Amino acid sequence: MKLRKSEEPLPRRATALIFVLCVSGMRAETARYSVPEEAERGSFVANIAKDLGLTGEELLARQARVVPEGEKQYLQLNQHTGYLVVREQMDREELCGQSEPCLVRFEVLLESPLQSFRAEVRLTDINDHAPVFLNKEIVLKMPESTVPGSRFLLESAHDPDVGNNSLQHYSIGSNEYFLVYTRRRSDDRRYAELVLDRALDREQQAEIAFSITAVDGGTPPRSGTALIRVVVLDINDNIPVFSQTLYKVSVKENSSVDTIVVVVSASDLDAGTNGEIAYSIVQNSEENFETFKINSETGQIRLKKPLDYEETKTYEIDVQALDGGGLFTHCKVEVQVKDVNDNAPEVIITSLTSTLSEAAPPNTVVALFNVRDRDSGENGRTTCELTVEQPFRITRLAADAYALVTSETLDREQVEEYNATVRARDEGSPILSASKTLLLRLLDVNDNAPTFTQEVYTMVMKENEPAGRILGHLSATDPDAGENARVRYALVPPPTGALAAASFVSVDAESGTVRSLRPLDYEKVRAFEVTVRAADGGSPPLSAQAVLRVLVRDENDNAPVLLHPPPDSSAAGELVPRWAPSGYLVAKVVAVDVDAGQNAWLSYELAKATEPALFRVGLHSGEVRTARAVTERDAARQKLIVLVRDRGQPPRSATATLAVTLVDDFSDAFHQLGHDPAGGQQPQVAEEEMLTTYLIASLCCVSSLFVLSVLVLTANTLCKTRVRAVLPPASPSCYGDGDFASSGMGVGSTGTLSPAYRYEMCLTSGSGRSEFQFLKPILPSPHNNAEAGLEKAEEPLRHLQPACDREAHTGSTATPVF
Repeated sequence: MKLRKSEEPLPRRATALIFVLCVSGMRAETARYSVPEEAERGSFVANIAKDLGLTGEELLARQARVVPEGEKQYLQLNQHTGYLVVREQMDREELCGQSEPCLVRFEVLLESPLQSFRAEVRLTDINDHAPVFLNKEIVLKMPESTVPGSRFLLESAHDPDVGNNSLQHYSIGSNEYFLVYTRRRSDDRRYAELVLDRALDREQQAEIAFSITAVDGGTPPRSGTALIRVVVLDINDNIPVFSQTLYKVSVKENSSVDTIVVVVSASDLDAGTNGEIAYSIVQNSEENFETFKINSETGQIRLKKPLDYEETKTYEIDVQALDGGGLFTHCKVEVQVKDVNDNAPEVIITSLTSTLSEAAPPNTVVALFNVRDRDSGENGRTTCELTVEQPFRITRLAADAYALVTSETLDREQVEEYNATVRARDEGSPILSASKTLLLRLLDVNDNAPTFTQEVYTMVMKENEPAGRILGHLSATDPDAGENARVRYALVPPPTGALAAASFVSVDAESGTVRSLRPLDYEKVRAFEVTVRAADGGSPPLSAQAVLRVLVRDENDNAPVLLHPPPDSSAAGELVPRWAPSGYLVAKVVAVDVDAGQNAWLSYELAKATEPALFRVGLHSGEVRTARAVTERDAARQKLIVLVRDRGQPPRSATATLAVTLVDDFSDAFHQLGHDPAGGQQPQVAEEEMLTTYLIASLCCVSSLFVLSVLVLTANTLCKTRVRAVLPPASPSCYGDGDFASSGMGVGSTGTLSPAYRYEMCLTSGSGRSEFQFLKPILPSPHNNAEAGLEKAEEPLRHLQPACDREAHTGSTATPVF
């Protein structure tokens, strides 16, 4: 509906009354504006930008918007101009009925920072409705004896407009008998009373008809008419009389349909039909007609529909009592509706932040909401709370406005999302409540470093294993989400000068798979350690470190190495006297294996021999001993092949060749060694000739032996005397064959070299082809200072050596040195 010229300045005069900022961002007072009802779409209501002290650009930047109190959006904010305009036509009578003032409430929300401004628009009434009588014809029956001045209540016209636009007065058409007066009720509504101005005479005029007009106060005024027909009756000199002219009752709004509200009672002194009374409700409003009904015989007034305190709080009912003679009277029934707690509170969300960073500080605003309860008094007084214990709290901003804020720091790794349920409760009886659940998801920040499942990872790789083999997997977890939880692995560069162990293995950056980069030799690298870093993809990235220890597992890739006899010699010569008993030590085969574990455990066995039954080899010691006593039938030259084998898979082995010569004594050892073994095959004649030569030589030797023994004894005595003067006292400790210290051989802790045998002899310069003696081994001391002691002991022996040579040269004999 277009506005009249007299009303055009009205919306332009709309002004904000009070704007006072709350510390929470909510206006404490409400801005009030006004606009005529049914204003056209786009009609100007107010300049919000000006009232808030903001420009259009600021409104646009802060995303200003209008949030209505109800479900329907009647107003719209232009963010560019800051004008509040009508979005949809509003009918005041449809929105508010007869209630005044008629207010449309809303809030203006601003973001960055979050602020809320409460405002209301009052709909001013326009005269868009004319008064209407429910019945177009009103019939009144009056006895002709009715006294002038009698008043008769007429049916009221209905005008939904309010104020000056509502019904203001009544008027009737020209007639000789009646006048009309306009009366005002307590609720400011007008009704008509018909007054008899002169006496009736049925004989002159049995029926009087005239019109009644109801006029409102609008400009121009609107009106409605009805026809009144007055039927003049014969005399009935008593009219009904109510027991009360005013009945006041109260009814709870939750009363059911057909509940008795009140019972009115009237009496008539007339008899017969003139004394019979019929009750009826005068239709003074359509609302009363739809809400109440009366029993025409008993006067019981009942409910036709449920009451609602929030819509109508008071009803005024006009009841008429009509007797059989046509006389009637009226009374009033005032019904007060009592409020009951039949409306639960409403939680209205005006702003909600659905995602929030887990790093948000306490007191961060999550949501703004209002709580409304249509009940009154204690039934409409509300409180808010959270249903479960969560890191949030509710802060009251105004009488019915609240904010949901964080109460403590948040941790997404513990709780990823929250369902915060806000419950509003009133103080009525029984207590009613309503709940609204808000879903809040937390956004991850990189606040957790990766964590390895182990501080130290131990992996094993085989010796000589080719490059690219998988050794194992590293695993680190990060409780963050997304890119912040993506873990990448890398080797930490070693410090300068350290073993470049990082060149032995590689770590896959994504999966943490550890692979070998090149084959390793156990004998050079037995184990190594590298530091591994796991870093996430956050900004800045967080990391953790773990130690990767790789053990190289030995493989049997080395055969035993012979130390004695040396592997480069064709055969080692050993001398065994023919008087040697069973178990006589012939020689000791010494070997080592640089492998470890069972790959280095060596065993010795006799692989081949000239006479296998004559010799045996210690399985673990490598000692070659006679298996029985040597006899004259045994060949003078024996060849032994000793097999040295480790326990690896497959086993590896080496062989040592020993040449053993059986001699009667050591004097002819070099003589036998100088002849070819084929000499045993010379003819018997040559042997007999040689026998004679041997006998002559033996006689000479026996003769010289005595002289030589004296000289040797003398030289030996002198040598011992000088040695004792230099050497420390002999240790009283004795050692068996198994007590030799393993430290006597410098082959490492994993070697298998048996205790050393050390031989020394002192020979004259011309004794190479004459004779020598088999000497006993010199045993190393088991103590740590044994080698030092031997070095000191050998020093004086070196000084004594020339003397021994000189003395031995005279007798051409070998002297043992111990």
